[in-house]
Formats: sequence, structure tokens, C-alpha cells
Amino acid sequence: MGGFCRRGLRGRRGGGARRGWRREAAVPEGSRGGCRKAPLRLGPALLNPLSRARWIAQPWGNICILQLALLIFRMLSHRNMLQEGAHGKWTVSSSDESAAENSDSEKPCTSSLPDAACGRTSGPQYPCSDARKAAHKRKASPLKLSDKSLSAETPPAVKQRPSHEGSGWSLSSSDEEPEDQQKHAYKETVKEEKYDVPKEDPLNLCKDDKLSENLKEEYSASESQDTWDLVTGGNPFRFFLTKVSGIEQNYNSGALHIKDILSPVFGTLISSAQFNYCIDVGWLVRQYPQEFRKKPLLIVHGEKRESKAELIAQARPYENISFCQAKLDIAFGTHHTKMMLLLYEEGLRVVIHTSNLIAEDWHQKTQGIWLSPLYPMLPKGASGSAGESATNFKSDLISYLTAYNSPALKEWIDLIQEHDLSETRVYLLGSTPGRYQGSDKEKWGHLRLRKLLKEHALSIPAQESWPLVGQFSSIGSMGADGSKWLCSEFQESLVAAGSGVTTFRKCDVPIHLVYPTVDNVRQSLEGYPAGGSLPYSIQTAQKQLWLHSYFHKWSAEVTGRTHAIPHIKTYMRLSPDFQKIAWFLVTSANLSKAAWGALEKNGSQLMIRSYELGVLFLPSAFGLDKGYFHVGQKKLAEGKDSAAYFPVPYDLPPEQYGSKDQPWIWNIPHTDAPDTHGNMWVPS
Repeated sequence: MGGFCRRGLRGRRGGGARRGWRREAAVPEGSRGGCRKAPLRLGPALLNPLSRARWIAQPWGNICILQLALLIFRMLSHRNMLQEGAHGKWTVSSSDESAAENSDSEKPCTSSLPDAACGRTSGPQYPCSDARKAAHKRKASPLKLSDKSLSAETPPAVKQRPSHEGSGWSLSSSDEEPEDQQKHAYKETVKEEKYDVPKEDPLNLCKDDKLSENLKEEYSASESQDTWDLVTGGNPFRFFLTKVSGIEQNYNSGALHIKDILSPVFGTLISSAQFNYCIDVGWLVRQYPQEFRKKPLLIVHGEKRESKAELIAQARPYENISFCQAKLDIAFGTHHTKMMLLLYEEGLRVVIHTSNLIAEDWHQKTQGIWLSPLYPMLPKGASGSAGESATNFKSDLISYLTAYNSPALKEWIDLIQEHDLSETRVYLLGSTPGRYQGSDKEKWGHLRLRKLLKEHALSIPAQESWPLVGQFSSIGSMGADGSKWLCSEFQESLVAAGSGVTTFRKCDVPIHLVYPTVDNVRQSLEGYPAGGSLPYSIQTAQKQLWLHSYFHKWSAEVTGRTHAIPHIKTYMRLSPDFQKIAWFLVTSANLSKAAWGALEKNGSQLMIRSYELGVLFLPSAFGLDKGYFHVGQKKLAEGKDSAAYFPVPYDLPPEQYGSKDQPWIWNIPHTDAPDTHGNMWVPS
């Protein structure tokens, strides 16, 4: 029920963009600038119309009648959802498709207020999604079965359930009848264990976040020579995974932490820009080396209203930080791009990755990074087209930044123009919000991918037998069946190759969608709270049971990351034996129309809601004339053939869900078996 409450914000700005909105001075103690709360008691007196009129006419500070009505509506909706018990049937209200489409994107809760809606003891001190808020709550207040015989070390297998209409999963968290569930509830009691929470740091640097505190000293930049060898050595793709705490150390060889990326070994930093969705400013500052922490830092974000005020408030202790708010004019869009621009005395570097700028995303998750070469400065007087790569990366990056239409980014556009990006071997693939027609349709989203594949990928013999693999951490509304988007316009873009035009009316090409099961999450290093970064909701899932027949389990033995839940997003086309790759994409874009775009007006217009960014690897850009990479083994091939083997970060072929597997859904309980920490999952 969090998020209905609006903060009291004065409608005037302080001096300079960095100060942002000023808060009301008069707020209750401990509320961090939130709404003044009045006790809400709907007593018998309100049944009298005259009393009710007097009650409504009272001054209620920052709470208005509209907010009150919304509160009552949400209370009733919540009661309906839970009316058959915590383990019974789940009923949800319907919503229009445009809203449902984005219900699972990582939208920020509009308030992180320390009240009943957004708990003070467990809520993160930065804007984030409701799913992540639930994960924070469960970390702070774990739920355990009272039955001591359940071992946290070796959790029992999940109880078998009948499949739901043959889809291999069940929306209910129990296979018992409702009347049996009531009896069972008395036998299986769940207790809540409260942990003491440290006092809030006066500078709001997230020291009350236990993970941030615990990780503060855990990671330090790797040895300088090791890091330099890693980046300049035998990885022609410049594609890396993030380090994972808790796995065998050899699997972190060749991986990077954010402190490695920001290390002085990569250059002497002058200034930087961080584009991201979820940002913990205090944590981010601490990832920079001490000598770089006061260098100019621009944060590009998509927060609005209360969330924007929260973000700006985080940065008040840091005079070097400025902000650029990405315009999100289409409903339900997010600024989901994750990129770093790093300006050094020695040149410029671009980093495109999949991690939020919060401690959890760099701890025990599987994440991807593309790290550019160090781009040198062009000679003075160089032409406007100088420094371009064969992949057109420079002009495409400038076009992407120009789409923000922000004066704050003009300086970075000029800096990119002054550098030599000719060594880049990947293609840039972005999404920006808007409705595009004519040639503009092919600039963004899945039509941009279609154009790149037609122009630069080789035609594949018997291409209909080459499967597609999509791997992601969130899912939007796909429609009533595959023909609405997945197996029509989206598939047509992903199977494009060469100049030939092929239209698929149905799912002729095999599609393997990799998304974690409940057991994947339960058995992960983080346990159930890992599901906070997999915000697939029951509201969306129950409308597209057909989709789940495409689902495959997460498994990454090849990189030692089977138990590191993926927040990386990847898409690729493989040969039927899964030994060759026609192309590979790492991106911020999940499986949603909001991210990739959807055609409107009989295909004449592409509508995109969100900002996304990724890089596309094509064999032709790496000097391969056969039209494919080989699937890389555990270690990259050495020497001149290293570019022929692409390091796919998870196991191939993916394994399809079994009859007892369920996709992870964040907003229903999972209490059949404890996770690796001995805890259960009850999101509210």
C-alpha cells in the first residue's frame, strides 16, 4: 500500500539545480520529510451523515480527500486479494493492458516514507521498486518456520503440486483445498524475527543498510597489474561479469567489481557521468577511489516528484554532484539505461552494464559489463566525422545522448565528439521514449535490432531451425497469446539476417526464454530476497499462462553462477546444436513492450516507453567471415582465434521447466520450503 502518500514539497527551487525541492519544515519527528499523519479512525459516529460531513471538512494537513479515498480503496483491494488466507487463492483486480505491461518493470515506489506503508526499519534509503522494498523488509525481519527440524543447510524439496492447465506451475502457493488450508495454518505457524537496525547516519549515507555496511570493506579494487592485464589481455569482446561473493574464487578471475572499473589504473579521472535506474548516492561515492570522490559527477536518472526529492537529498553532502532528469513523457516508462562515461586525463571510456548503483547489485547477482577501450583525444582541427568506428558507435552514442534533449549532456556530447572511438567493435542498441514514424522507427528498440541484423548479419541456411534465446529479470504483459507481440513483431526483428525479408506468422523459430524458477531463487546465495530483483507479478502472470511454456531454468555452472540470481539481460541466436552464435546482445532491456517498443497504427508507428541501452556483438565486426561465433568454453581461447569463441555466461542448451517448476513471482508467498538462510517469503 506504499506510495499513495505525497510529500509536502514547496513549489520553489533553492539556488542551483543540485539543491532541488525544499521540504516542509514542520513534519512529525522521524518522518524524514514525509506526510503528516493523522490518526485514521472510522468510528460509528461517521455513520451519521452530519458527523461525516463535519469530519470531511476538517483540516487534514497534507492528507487530502483524494488521498483518503485512495487509501480506503487500496485497503479494500488488499483485503479482497487476501480474503482466502495467506496460502489460499489469489484474486486480483483487472487493469488495462498498458498499465499491466509495465507493472513488472522496476518502477520506483513513489515514497520511501517511514510509515506503515514504507517501513522505516527495513526500507532502503533510496528510491527503488516495491519488489526490492519487500526484499529489504524480509532481510530485516526474516520469517522462519517454527518447526526446528527444517534445516537451513539442506532445505527439503518443494512439495509437489499439480500443474495449472498443463503449464507446469500453479498460481496458488498450496495444493490444498481452502478449508484444509485453514486447518493447516494452525499447525504451521510462521514467526517473525526482528533484528536491531543501526541508527540513521546524519548524512543519510545508507549506513543503516546492513548490506552496504557489511560490504563497505569487503571489496577493494583488484591489484593494479591484475586489473590492467584483465582489461588489455585476451578478451577481445571486452565483455565481463561482475564479481560474486560466496563462489569459488577461480570463477571471479576475469570478473570486475565497480571499484575495479573506477580504479586509477584505468586512468586519472577528471569527471564522470552515471546513467542508471536505482541509485544509492552515498554508496556510489564510496566506490570511487578517495582521490576521485570530489571530482565532478553527473547523475542521469528518471525520478520524479518525491523520489526525485529523495535522490537530491542524498546528494546534499556532496558539492561535486549534479543531476540530469531524463524526460519520461509516456506513462509507465522508466530510465532503465545503465551506463558510465568516464573522462580521464588520458582519454575517455564508456561502460555499458546491467547493474543498479546499489550494493546488492554488485554482491551476489549475475551481471554483465561491456568496457570500452580507452579512447584517445583527436588532434585539434580534426573533422566532424573523425574518430568513427566501423560500427558507427560514435554517432549512435551521440544520437542517444541527444535524445535526452538536456543541456546537462551537451558537454558530454562535445567531449565524445573530440575523442577517437574508432577501435569500437560493438553496435550500440538503445531505446528512448517516444512515438516514431518513417525512418525514425529504425533508430530505437527492436526495429533498430532488425535493421542492424539485416545490414550486418549474414543469412543463415535453414534459419528457421536456429533457435532464439532470451534471458531477462522482468517480464511485461505480452498479450493474450504469442501473436500479439512476442511471436510477431518482436520475433521478426530477432530472426532478421541479411537482406532477405522473412515474415513469421507464428512461432516457427524455437524460442527459449530463460527466467529463474522459485527453486532457483530459494536455493540462491541470497535466498528468497534475491527475488526482489525479479519483479514479475501475479497480476501479469495470470494473464499470460501461455508464455510459461517457453520458460527455461537459470543455470550457470560454466561460470560458477548458478546460485547468483541473474539481473543481466541477454539475447542471442544459436545453431540447433547450440555450438554456434549468429549474434549476442547484452542490454538493460527486459522482456517488455515498454523496453523494446510496440508497433501502432497498422505498423506505421513504433511506441517506446523507457530508456534502455545495450551492445550487440556481430561476427563480422570481429573479422569473422563465417557468420557466427563458436560458443566459448570455460576459458577463452588464447591467441589469434580468441575472437572466434564468445563467452556465453550461462549453460547451453537451457533446460526447460519441469512439471513442478514455477516461475518466480514476487508478490505471492513462498512458504513450502525454507531458502538457503532458513527463511520463508511473505512479501507483505
